[in-house]
Amino acid sequence: MPHIIQVDRLSKTYASGFQALKSVQLDIRRGEILALLGPNGAGKTTLISIICGIVTASEGSVRVDGHDNVKDYRAARDLVGLVPQELTTDAFETVWDTVSFSRGLFGKKASPAYIEKVLKDLSLWDKKDNKIMALSGGMKRRVMIAKALSHEPQILFLDEPTAGVDVNLRRDMWNLVRQLQKSGVTIILTTHYIEEAQEMADRIGVINKGEMVLVEDKDELMRKLGKKQLTVQLLQPLAQVPPELAGYALTLAGEGKELTYAYDSQDDNVDAGELLAALQQAGLKFKDIQTRQSSLEDIFVNLVKDPA
Repeated sequence: MPHIIQVDRLSKTYASGFQALKSVQLDIRRGEILALLGPNGAGKTTLISIICGIVTASEGSVRVDGHDNVKDYRAARDLVGLVPQELTTDAFETVWDTVSFSRGLFGKKASPAYIEKVLKDLSLWDKKDNKIMALSGGMKRRVMIAKALSHEPQILFLDEPTAGVDVNLRRDMWNLVRQLQKSGVTIILTTHYIEEAQEMADRIGVINKGEMVLVEDKDELMRKLGKKQLTVQLLQPLAQVPPELAGYALTLAGEGKELTYAYDSQDDNVDAGELLAALQQAGLKFKDIQTRQSSLEDIFVNLVKDPA
């Protein structure tokens, strides 16, 4: 799949001396949904702001569909829509007027039919004559997306798009993002909701302390870094793991009534049946067996945690 955005050795150091980004390499595929994960201050918003031409990089370059976003700024910026984290709208303007005005800022000819389509897609059509100040927080978030889509961009950046919205509205946002992707829009979102990335993204990028830790297909990431855990609940508590089971690296928990076995999910040599047979040979009786697969949240926490 061809790349629509190419970030090459991008760094940003502010006047205070703080280095927000450190030689970031990132290629974004046309038509994908890429989720950028990272703790507060990791550099997510700085990276987005540089790609969108709002912040100037200290080093490196960004190409948007082949256009250098500094040397050919206008062409690059026309391709990009940005929904910032903060709700910044014209409180006294109507929904229709503020979205139409945003389209005009990009030099696009007036297109009432297109603005109508955007507002209907975002369930804002019945609010088109309402002033922004009269809308709920969730509706204001939708207006921000409508403004970002007003000039028909090929790429949409969503910086914490569901921050502060309720669960139902979050699901609506997810459906909207899927519809946009189906229409050909490339979507990059930052989020603190790990389940949002797991639900929506084709690929996951993890950034920490200004460095891109990894960029990986979501399914491949889960396969490579996911761990499985098998927990056996015993009928009788143990004081310690029997010596004959030492080779399995079992952990005793639950006041001696649980034996836990953690293993690599892609290790073909792991045989759970063999372990259970060994438990029986050791004279252990158990009443229940549970398995658990690592979630994306588990993987994320392990990637960004500080070493002890």
